[in-house]
Amino acid sequence: MNIIHSLIELVKISGFVGLNLPSLIMLLVGGTLLYLAIVKNYEPLLLLPIAFGAILVNLPLTGLMEEGGFLNILSFGIRHELFPILIFMGIGAMTDFGPLLANPVTFLLGAAAQLGVFVAIIGAVLIGFDIKEAAAIGIIGGADGPTAIYLAAKTAPQILGAIAVAAYSYMSLVPLIQPPIMKLCTTPEQRKIVMKQLHPVSKTEKILFPIICTIFVGLLLPATVPIVGIMMLGNLFRESMVVDRLSNTTQNELINIVTIFLGTCVGATMEAKYFLTVETIKIITLGLVAFGFSTFGGVMFGQILYRLSGGKINPLIGAAGVSAVPMAARVAQRVGQQANPRNFLLMHAMGPNVAGVIGTAVAAGVLLTLLT
Repeated sequence: MNIIHSLIELVKISGFVGLNLPSLIMLLVGGTLLYLAIVKNYEPLLLLPIAFGAILVNLPLTGLMEEGGFLNILSFGIRHELFPILIFMGIGAMTDFGPLLANPVTFLLGAAAQLGVFVAIIGAVLIGFDIKEAAAIGIIGGADGPTAIYLAAKTAPQILGAIAVAAYSYMSLVPLIQPPIMKLCTTPEQRKIVMKQLHPVSKTEKILFPIICTIFVGLLLPATVPIVGIMMLGNLFRESMVVDRLSNTTQNELINIVTIFLGTCVGATMEAKYFLTVETIKIITLGLVAFGFSTFGGVMFGQILYRLSGGKINPLIGAAGVSAVPMAARVAQRVGQQANPRNFLLMHAMGPNVAGVIGTAVAAGVLLTLLT
């Protein structure tokens, strides 16, 4: 009898007592995200820790997100924008801006591919979100997970989990979402266009770019400095070639550690009481709209450059203006080769692709300037 009594008491203080239907649903959501990350290989570096963070936070009675709890303490890095900014330092250290410098006009494609950001903002306001929430939702259209997390943490932390899941889900679905839009907006003849080889970019140009970019963008939009400035610092580590230890650490150990913390903390925002809402469905839908319009905007501006260049620019590279690096550039390459097996667009598409990283950061800076 004592053993039975002890077992009953143990059950009473176990998590099974606090387990309810919303928690079960979120455990299934976390399991589904783990499946997509591990089996389908959809953005596993961040989707896997996000998924496991969602499982951790929805286990009853753990106290992980209570005051003094491990995940609550760790979430300091998101609440105070530390983790997203450190991610940008790593992104800068891993990014080669050479293709953009070799063909600067493609920077305009990165700007045009932000169309979905502003379309989604308008749509979000029309269906009931306030302007700060709408801004955070719209940035999903840039296909830049760290920027989406950064802006959401500052303007709409209550919907951070839904925004992060939508952003990284659509980044992973670039190869499925973009090609139909790209083919709809171009002709087979245009997709066959072979672009001229890019001219070499000097070491001096590569070193000067992050310095000039930081000063110019920082003076124009001070709110972008935490993102753009730190990203350019990482890039200067790479291009200066005098701080290999710093560059290697930023590209590897630092970004890997921060990715673990960032993903787990984002998953910890996905508590059932906050995530299982009608608003979450709206956010995921608006994210898809934003991403679709961003692809459309990039390709249509590619059409303008195609005409202005006398047919020398393949409009497909405009789709790479979203900042899913290098996936969007690879999609442009693949769609081009489907039309012409001898077509090699990858390096040309990398120009607007890395421009999209800057473009999304600038869009976030504009929104922060207007809203804060």
